[in-house]
Amino acid sequence: MKKPVLLALACSAVAGSAFAQTSSVTLFGVADVAVRQVKNGSAGTVKGVTSGGNTTGRLGVRGVEELGGGLSAGFHLESGIDYDTGTANAGKFWNRRSTISLMGEFGEVRLGRDTTPTYNNALNDEFGIVGVGSRGIFVYGSGANLGSGATTIQRSDNGVSYFLPKNLGGVFGQFHVAAGEGNTVGNKYYGGRVGYEDKQFLVGGAYGSTDVGANVSKFKNYNLLFNYKSPWGTLHTLFDVKKWGERKSTEISVGATIPVTVGQIRVGYTNANRSGGAVGSGFADGDDSTRLALGYVYDFSKRTAVYGTVARVTNKGAARSSVLYTTPTGMLGGQNSSGAEVGLRHNF
Repeated sequence: MKKPVLLALACSAVAGSAFAQTSSVTLFGVADVAVRQVKNGSAGTVKGVTSGGNTTGRLGVRGVEELGGGLSAGFHLESGIDYDTGTANAGKFWNRRSTISLMGEFGEVRLGRDTTPTYNNALNDEFGIVGVGSRGIFVYGSGANLGSGATTIQRSDNGVSYFLPKNLGGVFGQFHVAAGEGNTVGNKYYGGRVGYEDKQFLVGGAYGSTDVGANVSKFKNYNLLFNYKSPWGTLHTLFDVKKWGERKSTEISVGATIPVTVGQIRVGYTNANRSGGAVGSGFADGDDSTRLALGYVYDFSKRTAVYGTVARVTNKGAARSSVLYTTPTGMLGGQNSSGAEVGLRHNF
């Protein structure tokens, strides 16, 4: 074989090796299934097998390629899965995230469907924002948009985000804009989040505004997060306010995760104070709700755990909040909701 041919083959092999070292694609996910029982006032008791009591079930694929000069490109596709039925949840296959990014010393520019800054600032709770014990029933459950039609409580379509670089000494930030393409009501959003995190503290503030139609007041959401980490455990707190016209919901949450010999104990409390709505709407003065929850997670390994949670939501006035995240048909205002679940979670 001629030397030029050998040289070309050698260069090709080196180039292929370099490419393999600077790009990667990862398949990942979470399988989580629980046995659950919930009683919602006169609506009755619901028993069954459900998905995502500890961590939302999901399947995803992500990849990064180094472009040189400190630049890299990446993609992230993630679908929520109900493992108890084998179906994709929320009606969209890549409903959790579908983004492409350009990253460098300047930070990250990310485009596509993604979580909003206000939701990101509310995620660090003691129950991981899911299950019967989570403050998620108020953060993004039924009625969280105060009836405004806003679809940006958790995520937005057609979004553009900028994230601050990760080398700012613990300071982080996200600024996000979502276009209401095709005059989609409830998806035109802008917001931001800034904060600071170190080994002891996680502090963050976020604000978001959603256009819910012409000549209609915008839906607004802002919150403050403060977590304190110590050897005995982590204190979780969140102050969250949602407003739409005269309607307003102010939520204060306090919780803790306490490590034990194997696993952790979780406890949480939330008070949701509502005002401004018409009498009987569930958003009037006195239509308040509280959440109280207790749970335990036993870790078999870093990836596999069993867990158990009990919780109760107490409603006043016309409030009908439920530990199921949605208002059950037949549940009356002022009735209470209670639930318990035991499940198995595996990360892969």
